[in-house]
Amino acid sequence: MKPKKKTLSDLGGIMYSTDPSFVYEEEIDDSNESIPKNQQDLRVMLDRKNRGGKAVTLVTGFRESTDELEKLAKMLKTKCGVGGASKDGEIIIQGDFRDKVLFLLQKEGYKVKKSGG
Repeated sequence: MKPKKKTLSDLGGIMYSTDPSFVYEEEIDDSNESIPKNQQDLRVMLDRKNRGGKAVTLVTGFRESTDELEKLAKMLKTKCGVGGASKDGEIIIQGDFRDKVLFLLQKEGYKVKKSGG
């Protein structure tokens, strides 16, 4: 997944060109290469902000393809027996399942830490 661009300098400086032969050259991002599971530093935390007081388990720090992220999210949702989503490189599991998610990710071979309170 490409990181979001926050400032004009992140966009490369060219916004618009009136030259009809102008071709913008984008930088090629090689960060989508697969990184071994044991080298990924994942964080598991409980989040209640902007969710109407409902708690969710949030897993962040993925550096894999979106397909792998979707597969892992589906496995975690199935094992916990709850709903959730995967977007923006994060997995959201409904409810407080930090310990169970931590155990399941370690069992899969990921390097995982519990984050937050």
